[in-house]
This record gives sequence, C-alpha cells and structure tokens, in this order.
Amino acid sequence: MNELVITQINLDDISTIVRDELQKFFADKQEKPQSDELGGIDFAIKLTGLAKSTIYCLCSSRQIPHSKRGKRLYFSRNDLTEWLKAGKRKTQSEISVEANNYRKNN
Repeated sequence: MNELVITQINLDDISTIVRDELQKFFADKQEKPQSDELGGIDFAIKLTGLAKSTIYCLCSSRQIPHSKRGKRLYFSRNDLTEWLKAGKRKTQSEISVEANNYRKNN
C-alpha cells in the first residue's frame, strides 16, 4: 500500500524554489552572442536581398561595408546587419572629413 507523505514547506523554501526556477527560465531566454560570420557576394545577396549588380555598385562607391582581398569581396554578417538597421552609409563628405582629420594628425 502506498503511503501519502505530507511534508511541511515553509515560505522560505517556496521562495527559494521560485527564485531558482525563474533564474533558469530567464537564463535560457537570454540572447547568446553569435560569432560574426563572413561570406562573399552570394552571402551579401542573401542577407540584404539586393541584386548582385547593386551590391557591386554600392561597393565601388563605398556605400556598403565590405572587405576586399585580391579580387574577392567579403562581407560581415554583423556589419551588414548593422548597416541595414541603421541605414547609415559613409558619404563622400564623411570620407573627406576622415581624410582631413588624418592629414591634421600626421
């Protein structure tokens, strides 16, 4: 025969259990930082939804963040995501300001 065991739980025990469960819940919900992913032109097309020719044009006018090694273009997921969210592009005047600041410092 099974015996029913009744234990007395005090308020401190309940508080501890609830706190532990909430900490576990919110620890699972926290965003884990993604490592930055790099890719080529196809990666940029997939991420931005822009046409290949548009991306090449934006690269040549330095309006989209990218890196270049030899003839290949590379794009960072974090940089492109930030660029898309902010809509921020370096303008010719910003590049001029940077160049002027560089000349002043050197």
